[in-house]
Amino acid sequence: MTTMESLIGLVNRIQRACTALGDYGGGDNTFSSLWEALPSVAVVGGQSSGKSSVLESIVGRDFLPRGSGIVTRRPLVLQLHKTDEGSQEYAEFLHLPKRRFTDFGAVRHEIQEETDRITGKTKQISPVPIHLSIYSPNVVNLTLIDLPGLTKVAVEGQPESIVEDIETMVRSYVDKPNCIILAISPANQDIATSDAIKLSREVDPSGERTFGVITKLDLMDKGTNALDVLEGRSYRLQHPWVGIVNRSQADINKNVDMIVARRKEREYFATSPDYGHLASKMGSEYLAKLLSQHLESVIRARIPSITSLINKSIDELESEMDHLGRPIALDAGAQLYSVLEVCRAFERIFKEHLDGGRPGGDRIYGVFDNQLPAALRKLPFDRHLSLQNVKRVVSEADGYQPHLIAPEQGYRRLIEGALNYFRGPAEASVDAVHFVLKELVRKSMEETQELKRFPTLRADIAAAANEALERFRDEGKKTVVRLVDMESSYLTVEFFRKLPQEVENKGGNPGGNPQATAAVDRYGEGHFRRIGSNVSSYIGMVSDTLKNVIPKAVVYCQVREAKQSLLSRFYTQLGKKEGKQLSQMLDEDPTLMERRQQCAKRLELYKAARDEIDSVSWTR
Repeated sequence: MTTMESLIGLVNRIQRACTALGDYGGGDNTFSSLWEALPSVAVVGGQSSGKSSVLESIVGRDFLPRGSGIVTRRPLVLQLHKTDEGSQEYAEFLHLPKRRFTDFGAVRHEIQEETDRITGKTKQISPVPIHLSIYSPNVVNLTLIDLPGLTKVAVEGQPESIVEDIETMVRSYVDKPNCIILAISPANQDIATSDAIKLSREVDPSGERTFGVITKLDLMDKGTNALDVLEGRSYRLQHPWVGIVNRSQADINKNVDMIVARRKEREYFATSPDYGHLASKMGSEYLAKLLSQHLESVIRARIPSITSLINKSIDELESEMDHLGRPIALDAGAQLYSVLEVCRAFERIFKEHLDGGRPGGDRIYGVFDNQLPAALRKLPFDRHLSLQNVKRVVSEADGYQPHLIAPEQGYRRLIEGALNYFRGPAEASVDAVHFVLKELVRKSMEETQELKRFPTLRADIAAAANEALERFRDEGKKTVVRLVDMESSYLTVEFFRKLPQEVENKGGNPGGNPQATAAVDRYGEGHFRRIGSNVSSYIGMVSDTLKNVIPKAVVYCQVREAKQSLLSRFYTQLGKKEGKQLSQMLDEDPTLMERRQQCAKRLELYKAARDEIDSVSWTR
């Protein structure tokens, strides 16, 4: 195989592999960067301009659907692969990768069926391409893209936007700087009205990547010819114009062999009084060779950028493979090690959230610094220590025997009733921290890349972590409620001993207690107000105490335990599992398995392409 054939064949193989691996945006023709870096030839022309005949002449086979009006309704990406002399010709569709077509009539039928599958049996169009590869000793290595014919008027059964839709689709291909434009114009129409030339002039004003093709030369009126166009006087391009003689309708109806048609075409130019002097540069065979030679020069110029892009793709894919993880070993020991590694990765991220390496742990401090104090301030002590309630509680506490000096039982009942209110904020603090810890577990699982591979293991770890947090919450609630109960169980005596004593001093008894600040009526409002004030002061002292010790208890019972033993029970259970159970835990997400396989195939493709490029001699 010549250097040129090696180069173009290499590009064809890369393009073929790219499409097979999905490295193209068929739906909207937004090809991947590697695909776009590879040159291809887009066949552009108006409806019935002879595009199909040109393609069939290049291929040497009658394989395209024919008819009046719009026949090509989806882009056809046609990749030609030259095979050894004497080998059998066959075709393959990307959507039928395991089926070889040796009957090209069946190829035509499949193109029609595949078109109808997307567009229906209508005259609608679709940008989703059909990918067809033809392997034959009678072709040159080329990638050709047959596009719907440009039109000026929507016919019955087509939307009014069809004209604009077709042009937009065609432009999406020919706008690309690596696209070679094969502009088809019929000889029996004025070149000034050519849709293909008009469009190519807009996207390629210099004409550097446009090849002009004149079809139907044999159908021109007698006494006229297309020499002004073919010799570049009517419209000059940087590449020579090529004339084509299509098969006649009679030849098509008779199924005249394409090889015979090529011979007739050569004879036409060789014997033509008008085009005889151009015979060596006319015809479909010459056009195929011309395009192939041009492709070779374009590929040579693009090789450095293609190689750079392939190397970049390899680096990115290898990085993604590391990110996705390598396949899991089959032995139980290695599987247990893999599970433990994933668990450690999760625990490391969870601890980083708590310790401040990642966001989220600060919300726990917010519970202690904002939510708990706010909840304590909202407790209904004003109502509990109202004059009416204090009088009622104290009176009920005295029973039938009025208190003698200080209403101790009344004090106790008022304090115990007030302290019960602290249970709510204490338990709410536990619940609030529990919610934060659960949210941090969820975030940590999302951020643990290794867990994305194993949905079963992810579910098991999530269940174990949340079960542990529930235990920690239960213990936290028990502890903070005990703190409140301890305050009720033993009152701080020194607080009350420091209070001024109330005594009766009726009649100004000079022998009264010298420390007494005033004589008090034990049934007066001032007496009950003073009791309420004293209890309020004591409750304030207890509130300050609980505001400090509740966070300590919550951190000790929940946060500290979550850091130290979140998965302790899970590890204990893990050691009892057998190999089959470990394999089930490491059952990967099918989507990730598929992605890894795709990455592996792409890596294989790109590395093979790089090696093949390196192996080709670039010297002429």
